[in-house]
Amino acid sequence: MIVVLLGPPGSGKGTQAKRLSAEYRWPQLSTGDMLRSAIAKGSQVGIEAKAVMDQGRLVPDEVVIRLIAERSQDSDCKGGFILDGFPRNESQAAALDTMLGKQGRQVDCAVLFDISDQDLVSRLSGRRTCVKCGAMYHLEFAKPKQLNTCDSCGSALIQRDDDQPQVIKKRLEVYHQQTEPVVGYYTRQSKLKTVDAREETDRVAAAVHRALK
Repeated sequence: MIVVLLGPPGSGKGTQAKRLSAEYRWPQLSTGDMLRSAIAKGSQVGIEAKAVMDQGRLVPDEVVIRLIAERSQDSDCKGGFILDGFPRNESQAAALDTMLGKQGRQVDCAVLFDISDQDLVSRLSGRRTCVKCGAMYHLEFAKPKQLNTCDSCGSALIQRDDDQPQVIKKRLEVYHQQTEPVVGYYTRQSKLKTVDAREETDRVAAAVHRALK
């Protein structure tokens, strides 16, 4: 099964992708990881991507699609894979369909992690990260035992720049403008399933399982 996970930043897609990957043995395909791997291997698409990145430009959709095409041919992807964070717009979704069609495959299900902007701002702005070990906490849902101190290593906890409310709101604006139309794309294909991303992690996982079945 080929699964696309959709939703705004901070909606929990990455967490659920890791759980699905562990349970079903479906690789979680990240465009960033694929870029780094292709560049390290020195493949043709990796060489092209590096040349673009070295110029400070975004990697074109055509190159990203070729990366996915290359990675999806690996043996561990035969039973399916998970795309988290791609496609980011309708043209990428259409290009993905074309590429998979040439392989005789298709996206089987798109799962939308539904959560309001207000809930996301509250969720993300409450996160705190350990400066040393990277452990994550939340001022409401996963408090450290001692304020602003990591339980694991005793180092200071900070609020990352991308967890600042004004930064979160900007990221959400970009999501609504560019990525939200992908929801309509998969709705028209009758492939979209929606889960309530406000729930705690285990309940969201159960809802994702039901959606895939």
